[in-house]
Amino acid sequence: MPELPEVEGVVRQIRPVAIGKRIEDVFVSDTIRLSKTGGREAILKKIEADSFIDRVKGSQIVSVERRSKYIYFGLRKDVEFLLVNHLGMSGAWFYVDSLLSIPEEKFRRHVHVVLTLSDGNLLAYSDIRRFGEMRVLLHEGDYPPLLLMAPEPFAEGAMQHFLDMADSAKYRNKPIKEVIMDGQVISGAGNIYATEALFRMKIHPNRSVRRISRKRRIELFEAIVEILLESIEAGGSTISDYRNVNGESGGMQNRFAIYGKKQCMACGTVTKTLKIGGRTSVYCPACQK
Repeated sequence: MPELPEVEGVVRQIRPVAIGKRIEDVFVSDTIRLSKTGGREAILKKIEADSFIDRVKGSQIVSVERRSKYIYFGLRKDVEFLLVNHLGMSGAWFYVDSLLSIPEEKFRRHVHVVLTLSDGNLLAYSDIRRFGEMRVLLHEGDYPPLLLMAPEPFAEGAMQHFLDMADSAKYRNKPIKEVIMDGQVISGAGNIYATEALFRMKIHPNRSVRRISRKRRIELFEAIVEILLESIEAGGSTISDYRNVNGESGGMQNRFAIYGKKQCMACGTVTKTLKIGGRTSVYCPACQK
């Protein structure tokens, strides 16, 4: 699943080519339409395909921002409103002159929403597994889970928020890995970057929060921020289906110290895995205690 650095990379590439453009036409795939009739709501949430088209077509893109792992398209038509997108497991945006210009066939086969911009180019959303989401909202609070997200990890007060949440009854007895991956505690750090940060700090992913000192918690938060910034600089991580708007892969996966490794890069010990918070956690039994 794309995490904060991958989404940030997509936003930075969409912003200069989209802001100020008018959406002249909107395409929604038959797959989405059929999912609506079956009650499954693939990608478009709480809005019918034709209503989505009517609402978005003719609007102007006034902003493109990232909030945690979400992309917020600020649109203006009769009023200003939001098109909020989560990439899910395999969502990807492409800025192309035609769908045939999307680099890989697997993405071309799974295009589900296309915005035709006033410059003649397309902003195409492909989602192979269809776990992504799009919501049209008048205000952010119209989808309450968005209001529960932790502050951006780079923002003032984000560390104190993390420390306060870690000390709360809800979280202090949970495994630290599960807490890091909770978007109400830290925004945007999922399985990959939680795994890397814990290895960097030599903390076992299953260690309970209460067994980690305040000093170590502060250092861990700082490590998370460092790794997120490193990944943004590297263009994010491509594990399977992440691509940026130009169809390019990220490079952070080449810098991983533990994620996906069979042996510890530091000591050579065979790594182990366990399930924490529903995700597979890779760790070094020798380095991480």
